Amino acid sequence: MKALVLSEYKKLDLVDMQKPQPGDDDLLIRVQACGICGSDVHGYDGSTGRRLPPIVMGHEAAGIVEAVGSAVTDFHPGDHVTFDSTVSCGRCFYCRRGLVNLCNDREVIGVSTPDFRRMGAFAEYVTVPARIAYSLPDNMPFEYAALIEAVSVAVHAVSLTPITLDDTVVVVGAGMIGLLTLQAALLAGAGRVFVCDVDDTRLELARSLGATGTFNSNDGDPILEIRKLTSDRGADVAVECVGIAPTVNLAIEAVRKGGMVTLVGNVAPRVEINLQSVVTRQVRLQGSCASSGEYPACISLISRGAIRVEPLLSAVAPLDEGAEWFRRLYAHEPGLLKVVLQP
Repeated sequence: MKALVLSEYKKLDLVDMQKPQPGDDDLLIRVQACGICGSDVHGYDGSTGRRLPPIVMGHEAAGIVEAVGSAVTDFHPGDHVTFDSTVSCGRCFYCRRGLVNLCNDREVIGVSTPDFRRMGAFAEYVTVPARIAYSLPDNMPFEYAALIEAVSVAVHAVSLTPITLDDTVVVVGAGMIGLLTLQAALLAGAGRVFVCDVDDTRLELARSLGATGTFNSNDGDPILEIRKLTSDRGADVAVECVGIAPTVNLAIEAVRKGGMVTLVGNVAPRVEINLQSVVTRQVRLQGSCASSGEYPACISLISRGAIRVEPLLSAVAPLDEGAEWFRRLYAHEPGLLKVVLQP
């Protein structure tokens, strides 16, 4: 089979590899679409330490079941499926409580670390445990289904955030996850959702997806504007979708006393925060990791158009163009959001 391999950092090669074989509990999936995640782009240069070469990356995928393991009864060849990016053990303290994203032995498709290596879906075929796979409606385009993983991250973050009817929400970051979080917050009952970023094109897209207002941090102070619009209190909650010190602190200052900030972005491993502002205003900080069982809901949300993914698709391209698209994303080419590769 053909596969796009990270042979060394910043070097992707389209190579011939042996077609994987499913284990007893696995599915062999003929990949139809696989999205390039921001974490793949960060791993491309080795900065995350979670894409040790050689590795086939790619965990945002959908395809057609080619074969099933001997112990699999819920899926059959020809089924349209997607799968969770997280491979949990199913046995530990957290898995038994449904917190599969916190599994002690958590592995991720398309990721390699000193502890594990899981080949991903930038390839014609991939094998995954059947327990992390989900059936798709036959009429859902595979390129839409490849965005379910990203949708699940946003929906999970919003599920952890105490949004009550008519609350004011601030989303910091208008990248892929931020734009999906905006939509999920509106579905959760938010009355107003403000979005902050430094890219006017993305902010325009945020407005088209329902943002009440947008603020470019390069053009002024979003905190002052948000306070003007909230009787000088601040927003009820904020969801931070970047993961660097300036945006984390923006989210903290954007909320009112007693407000909550959910942290989704994870670019910088360490950030410095204004602890006094958090403590004296009794602001709560909540981390959000991946997703934990939201896939069926996300499939439904996309299928019925409650969450729109088509506007976020920048390009759908063949796998043999993957290396070039990685270079363009890594260079932060303006206007690019989600690129989906088709093996």
